[in-house]
Amino acid sequence: MRNRPYVITIAGFDPSGGAGLVADSKTFDHLKCYGLAVCTANTIQDDKCFKCCHWIEKQVIKRQLQTLLERFDIEVVKIGIIEDWELLHEIIDVLTVYNDRIKIVVDPVLRSSTNFDFKKQEEQIEVFNAVLKKITLITPNYDEIEALFPEKDIEETIAYISGRTGLLLKGGHRLEAIGKDELYLPSGEVFTYNPKGKNHSEKHGSGCVLSSAIAAYLARGFSLHKAVYRGKRYTEKVLQSNKSLLGYHG
Repeated sequence: MRNRPYVITIAGFDPSGGAGLVADSKTFDHLKCYGLAVCTANTIQDDKCFKCCHWIEKQVIKRQLQTLLERFDIEVVKIGIIEDWELLHEIIDVLTVYNDRIKIVVDPVLRSSTNFDFKKQEEQIEVFNAVLKKITLITPNYDEIEALFPEKDIEETIAYISGRTGLLLKGGHRLEAIGKDELYLPSGEVFTYNPKGKNHSEKHGSGCVLSSAIAAYLARGFSLHKAVYRGKRYTEKVLQSNKSLLGYHG
């Protein structure tokens, strides 16, 4: 039996299991990867209601991560909710000490799907700019990409980010083209992924599932374009799995 690749999720804990590191771990397992997890935040929420977020100490996060990196051969990491961009910078520094070619997928959770505003990140946007070239892919939706650079129009922001790293612009919140995602690469290539099938039902944590599915396929050796394509199809299956806000994996 072929050994499964290890993938780390660096994300928050959602007690409902629909989002965060629990959802990531389910995704990794179903896609034949062994999931490892570093917790960045303890949240009090369910699939409908977000009440509060308790951030884990930065030193604890980094020690958890260092312990895993010392033990396991890691090629791909997914990063979800973090307290600020400075922590993102520190996490990337830790990762690249162990593997300077590691692939990093960042799902920028600037606002939870329940409309809770975690932190005003614009104060630290310069730090975010500095790490763009060190990551493999960032996966904002339209609301999040506007929040990243509020002073720029969306086309300027797309050009700025995609000139430095892969950008997957998710269309789940785009009324004129719901479900249409676009991948922009530093090479100038653009790939469009239209939704497939019907009977999609909104799911709590769908963005977490997509980014972790992409990370899993990267760990299995797929190119970024193919990993995004397969990750989107996997996420659609979760969206079609039932009518509730909590999707089934498999």
